[in-house]
Amino acid sequence: MSCLRKISIKIGLLFFCLIFTMEVCLFFLLHQKIAHTRIDEELSALVTRGNNHRDVLETYYNEETIHHIALMEVKSDTEVVITNNKGEIIISSTDITNQIGQLIKTENKDVHRNGEIIENDWKSKPYIASVTPFETGVDSGYVYMFKDTSQVKQLIKQLNRHFLIAGIATSIITAIIILILSRIIARPLIKMKEATKKLSKGNFSIQLENKSNDELGELSDSIQRLANELNHLKTERNEFLASISHELRTPLTYIQGYADVAKRDDLSVSERVNYLNIITEEAIKLTTLVTELMNLAQLDNNTFTIHKESFPICDSLNNISKTIIPSFQEAGVKLVVICPKNYTISADPIRFEQILINLLENARKYSPRGTVTTVEVEQENSDLRISIRDNGKGIPSKDLPFIFERFYRVDKSRSRNLGGTGLGLAIVKELIKAHHWEIEVSSEVNKGTTFTIIARGE
Repeated sequence: MSCLRKISIKIGLLFFCLIFTMEVCLFFLLHQKIAHTRIDEELSALVTRGNNHRDVLETYYNEETIHHIALMEVKSDTEVVITNNKGEIIISSTDITNQIGQLIKTENKDVHRNGEIIENDWKSKPYIASVTPFETGVDSGYVYMFKDTSQVKQLIKQLNRHFLIAGIATSIITAIIILILSRIIARPLIKMKEATKKLSKGNFSIQLENKSNDELGELSDSIQRLANELNHLKTERNEFLASISHELRTPLTYIQGYADVAKRDDLSVSERVNYLNIITEEAIKLTTLVTELMNLAQLDNNTFTIHKESFPICDSLNNISKTIIPSFQEAGVKLVVICPKNYTISADPIRFEQILINLLENARKYSPRGTVTTVEVEQENSDLRISIRDNGKGIPSKDLPFIFERFYRVDKSRSRNLGGTGLGLAIVKELIKAHHWEIEVSSEVNKGTTFTIIARGE
């Protein structure tokens, strides 16, 4: 939870600072706009009220009308002062203060008939004011309207209070929403962090649920794939160590056991020679196993080199056939090479021979007497397809995906009798990969197996 709090707090603070800054700017602009609009409305209302008094004066100009106008303003939140064109006060609804007196003394020769604002500083002055000229057949003058700025300030103060409440409420709601969103965003990150921590401790059996198609989903998929691959490698390593321990222990047990028997004094010469031959066979198997393990180690560490050169493939296959045909004859299996044209192949001759011998030995071991193993070369565009086809017992479909894995055997009960180490096809796969080729396999139980090497043209 501490990690969740740290990440969610960091994400939340970042989003809150950004959104809060935006909100402050928007609230400030909105406040200024509303405040100015309200002040403009008050000033406009003041001018309108003065214009209304002017219209009344020009229509019904007499002492009673003048007193009636003054009386109306006494009972309102504005004040009125009516002067003649010489600046002399005819009537006033309030006491004449210094500011009112100064504004009245201001010359208003060019005042527009619809009135003008003569004081709009509501922040520092006690009044805002307007003036409207009037003219009758009897007299002319000005109607001054005044409004106490304390009322305007109170209006703005209420506006500020409303904005403050709205700002606080908005900030709280924003903080809650951001906290929830940050936790939602942080939760998959925390799960991925916990998963990587398990991976670092060697626990690869993790399951990450991916419900999104965004970057977090891709990251989750990558971690899951990594965990699956590491888990597979761990399983392979354990199986490899178990297999190699078994493969090494078996010949060593035979060697030690028969060596102890061969040391007995009561054995005949023929019996002793028989036991020594068994020891020799087991030693050869052990040497073969160690050699193949060393080859695989070199392939894994890329410490071997592929020296490609171009050579006629039919000549190479015939030489390989001459080398391996005695073992086929002994097993009662016929070996046929079909190479209609002496195509040229670019490969490492030694590694190419190793690939073919491993595949042919594999075909011989699993083919019954009287069957045929065929090596056929075909050209497909710029590629060469080299097929090794036997009529042996075949490979079950469930085993096909695993036959190139180390120490994997289809028939474990017969593996030792056949003399295999379970490493031949793994070496073939690595050598094919080193040449940047491909290998395909197809098989039917009790009908045979075909391995096809696809040698890419260069």
